[in-house]
Amino acid sequence: MIIAVTSENGEVFQHFGHTPEFTIYETKDGELFGPRIVSTGENGHGALAGILDSLGVDVLICGGIGGGAQMALDEVGVKIVGGASGNVGEAVKGFIAGTLQTRDDFRCRHHEHDANHRCGEHGCGSPDGHPHQDQ
Repeated sequence: MIIAVTSENGEVFQHFGHTPEFTIYETKDGELFGPRIVSTGENGHGALAGILDSLGVDVLICGGIGGGAQMALDEVGVKIVGGASGNVGEAVKGFIAGTLQTRDDFRCRHHEHDANHRCGEHGCGSPDGHPHQDQ
């Protein structure tokens, strides 16, 4: 199984569409291999599903992610484990062990927020009074 994590500086990056890199791990015969860092370059949002598909990724661990990106990942067969935070390696180990703590409010349904907004930090998509719109 190939696992990708949205990442920056060893931490789970909180907005899928703006992630600067993916940290890639692979499991074979009960062993964990990696990490390998793959830059997203200038790509964002829609192109990221294609990158993950080309890498053969089975599972994506991320912070927040929008509905359009979720559909694109579903189309290429990538399972999403959203709402993760903290150290990338610990998140992967937690996923494998079945103990990864995620939030139910990981779906990011905005894009009208200011540039400093980081999905996943305030429950983006939850009924918190923000006038979110699906992308």
